[in-house]
Formats: sequence, structure tokens, C-alpha cells
Amino acid sequence: MRKPARQSRIVLDLSERQTTRMRGEQQLGAWPVAIGDPKTRTPKGEFAMLNNKVNPTYVTHKSGQRLELRGPSSPIGDRYMAFHRNGRGEFGIHGTAWPQWVQIRAATSLGCVRMLNRHIRQLFDAVDVGTRLEIRS
Repeated sequence: MRKPARQSRIVLDLSERQTTRMRGEQQLGAWPVAIGDPKTRTPKGEFAMLNNKVNPTYVTHKSGQRLELRGPSSPIGDRYMAFHRNGRGEFGIHGTAWPQWVQIRAATSLGCVRMLNRHIRQLFDAVDVGTRLEIRS
């Protein structure tokens, strides 16, 4: 595993609803995102990427039975990067099965950050565990 560059970081601007990959002051990419609903806000602050997963498992019990979904058509897409855990659960940056929410930069999730699947793959390939994440408004 590569070590993250000291100056490499991700900046998430909640008011702009945009994620940007930075190296020093150089912007290396910027992508639209959907963020947490006002009742389940995306947390603000300084974080570090905890883990990166390809084809993460999404578990739901909506049908009354346990159902596991994987891949780009799952609610979290085929890439997931965790950045924070607390009493509400784990927060991550991930893909989505509903690109329209990202395209309109909605505030609709339970606190996670949704990106278009093609965009999360670009960011995922450029980010290592330990990379800094700054979430601001």
C-alpha cells in the first residue's frame, strides 16, 4: 500500500456540495456530491480515511429479510471510503444507484457523501487510507 502524500488531502465544501482533491494548494479534481439530510447531517471537521473498499456490501432489511447488495447498482455503488465512526454509525464517501441526487447536489443521505460512480472511482484510485479529509461549510 502506498503511503499518502503529506500534502495530499480531500476538501469537502458542504455549502458548495463539492469534493476536491488537493495537493498543497493545487486542485487535482473537483466533483459534485450529495450530502446528509438536515436531520442527519454530514459531520464537519478534520478526519482521515479509515478504510477503502471495492464492491462493499450494503445490507438492508426493508423487505423484512436480510438482503446484501454489491456493485455499482447497490445504494453505495462499487467504491466506499470510510472517514468517521460515532454513535450514529459509520460515515463514508461512496457511489450511488441514484445519480440524480448527486446531479442536483441534494441533501438527502443519512450523513454519508454520495458521488457519481465514475467520480468516486477516480477519487478512490487517488486516495489511500490515512489521507486527510477536511469537511467545512
